[in-house]
Amino acid sequence: MSAPITVSGTEPGADAVSPLPRAAGPAPDLTGRTALVTGAAGGIGRACALRLAAAGARVRAVDRAAEGLETLAEEAGALPGDLEPRLLDLTDLDAAEAVAAGTDILVNNAGLQLVRPIEEFPPDVFHTVLTVMLEAPFRLIRGALPHMYGQGWGRIVNLSSVHGLRASAFKSAYVAAKHGLEGLSKTAALEGAPHGVTSNCVNPGYVRTPLVERQIADQAAAHGIPPERVLAEVLLKDSALKRLIEPEEVAEAVLYLCTPQASFITGTSLVLDGGWTAH
Repeated sequence: MSAPITVSGTEPGADAVSPLPRAAGPAPDLTGRTALVTGAAGGIGRACALRLAAAGARVRAVDRAAEGLETLAEEAGALPGDLEPRLLDLTDLDAAEAVAAGTDILVNNAGLQLVRPIEEFPPDVFHTVLTVMLEAPFRLIRGALPHMYGQGWGRIVNLSSVHGLRASAFKSAYVAAKHGLEGLSKTAALEGAPHGVTSNCVNPGYVRTPLVERQIADQAAAHGIPPERVLAEVLLKDSALKRLIEPEEVAEAVLYLCTPQASFITGTSLVLDGGWTAH
């Protein structure tokens, strides 16, 4: 009969097995780094801006919502890093490229959504969605890369989605933009690798944000069901974990991709989908 397996600090036959002690790693430190976060006034962008500032980064918080930026600046006041609100509409592509100059970390997060069948989808809205969610990230990356290449270090984190990997009905513009962002991110990774620049996507499922909350009524109309059934029967139908992910959870993944421990991760998609794509 083989000897019982024990763990340090326990005796054979003990009711509980204590885990092996683990050395705590250093807290992420982005002191001296300049980060830019788009869509920073709320939701995932707000959480990312606050988390990067908490790690010591100087954060350019870009959004078109002046009131949200003011609130964000107040929240960030006591954090180690500095937060600089930048009021900007990303459909101004030249301004978007200019605001990215000199940044070490770029977080492309801004997005918008409209749920409609393709035959009813307004072409002007389709154009705006792709402008904000694909063309603007291209221009922001273009504006950031000269500085990143010059110093031999940079981090590009693109907030994609499960919809960058899977499609859903009635979301033609959003799905098209996220699929395009995945390709842009991989191309930036291949070009940036010789210069010490990584580029990755973070792909959450449905996040508890105003963007998702606004979808519920649209989804109810599109599927012909009451709004209270949308969460369980539509949004979380394919998720093994039946809850929304919190913005702060997504921000931790974004932060991780900016750390030295993630320096070999590039050209990939970090999926936070509660098991959706495991099907």
